[in-house]
Amino acid sequence: MSWFKRPNPNLQPDDDGEPNGDGDVNSGQDFGAESTFAPVSDDGSPTRVRTEGLWVKCPGCRQILFKAELEANLHVCPKCGHHFKIGARQRIDLLLEPGYSLVDGNLRSTDPLNFTDIKTYKSRLAAAQKQTGLNDAIITALGQLGPHAVVLSAMEYTFIGGSMGAVVGETIARAIDRSLATRHPLVIVSASGGARMMEGVVSLMQLAKIATGLAQLDEARIPYICVLTDPTTGGITASFAMLGDLNIAEPGALIGFAGPRVIEQTIRQKLPEGFQRSEFLLEHGFLDAVVPRAELKSYLIRALDFMKN
Repeated sequence: MSWFKRPNPNLQPDDDGEPNGDGDVNSGQDFGAESTFAPVSDDGSPTRVRTEGLWVKCPGCRQILFKAELEANLHVCPKCGHHFKIGARQRIDLLLEPGYSLVDGNLRSTDPLNFTDIKTYKSRLAAAQKQTGLNDAIITALGQLGPHAVVLSAMEYTFIGGSMGAVVGETIARAIDRSLATRHPLVIVSASGGARMMEGVVSLMQLAKIATGLAQLDEARIPYICVLTDPTTGGITASFAMLGDLNIAEPGALIGFAGPRVIEQTIRQKLPEGFQRSEFLLEHGFLDAVVPRAELKSYLIRALDFMKN
């Protein structure tokens, strides 16, 4: 029973036309119960207005945002500019022109160590594949970024934290090979918690494997741009995320190797304000630019205009 009541439609009006309120104090109705003021469906039955999932709280300014407005603004808070995480598919749609093609999406991990902690690695993979509809934490697409034909790889953070195992490493290596074969620029959008330790040394081997391929791109003078988003940490930062000809980040992205808490506990010192955020790294020379999401596509097009000439 709700703490408030709706007027009983059966109350008789006084001479002035208003309900007299006489009768049992329990004669009122709950908010969702049938009344003359409750919304009704076509068949006359009472309905409830569904509001679940229509609103989002911004972690930056703590404002309550209308979800449709947030999506229309590219998942950037219109109040404070906080950049929400977005998926790999959304990232590709944001950057590439319609008509792109997805490649190398059929690779699956074989669980080389038969790893088990609280759950088996196989069960974690199956759950992530069901949740995301992807075979692993990356998508590669071939398409047009403005007037430029590019090879674009985007990481999916919701797939086991965007961690890099053998499949992610092999997918990026194949993207590099495609870029070498076609001489199209390579763009990688990173969003990851680091190497996938459920695959042990196999995941760590991907760092050297990818770095070797990027060295070949450099020798062939084919542009490689890395876009760092929130978060980019661990073995991803230690490999391809910091090896671009141009390293760009979104505002407020967490970028680093170890997390701030681990560093504070290790050096026993308080870290400066904004440490490991993209603006801090730009100020200290680790990044070339910090670009808002709405301007990212045009910025990449201008950069490729310059680099290809």
